[in-house]
Amino acid sequence: MAPIRVVLVDDHEMILAGLKAMLAGFAGRVRVIGEAGGAAEATRLVTSLRPDVVLLDVRLGPESGLDLCRTLTRQAPETRVVFLSVYDDEQYVFEALRAGAGGYLLKRVDGPELVRRLEEVAQGETVVDPTLAGRMAVTAARLGRGEFWPGAERGLTQRESEVLSLLVSGLSNKAIAARLVLSEETVKSHLRGLYRKLEVTDRSAAIAVALREGLFR
Repeated sequence: MAPIRVVLVDDHEMILAGLKAMLAGFAGRVRVIGEAGGAAEATRLVTSLRPDVVLLDVRLGPESGLDLCRTLTRQAPETRVVFLSVYDDEQYVFEALRAGAGGYLLKRVDGPELVRRLEEVAQGETVVDPTLAGRMAVTAARLGRGEFWPGAERGLTQRESEVLSLLVSGLSNKAIAARLVLSEETVKSHLRGLYRKLEVTDRSAAIAVALREGLFR
């Protein structure tokens, strides 16, 4: 078999360098053909090079890897997207799969395991880090019973639900950041995520959806 052609996408140069060094030891099985630090550059590379797999982080600085996944699966449907992230939250896995990803792995994966998983994805399989798979099953069952936080059934993470709750209470981004001990930029990132999942474009519309659907009583 020809080596799997991979494009790496991460906003940290050190991560990109580490991944290239790790995969260099498997040259007969995997070949890195490009790397990008942001969504626009990644889209140009993928539509031009048409790799077999894109290895992508959930967060790309202020940009969303989930949004990029949707773009790539639409513009290059033959390319599989695999998330490689530090976020071991099963809600991110659900959202990644909804976005069209072929896999979700954690950054603590070693070289042999990563290469094996990339080969599986390139062959059409969907892969999830083993430490998350069991938790996903439990989460799915609890979601079905309505035992999770408000908005979980819409794909909101617990933190996004907390941000939305404070938004409904009338707090500003600065006040939300102080309440949750987050930076304002992180709050903005959570807002972008919950806007996308609620299919709205601003805070007033998000509040309207939350109130209409009775997410917070």
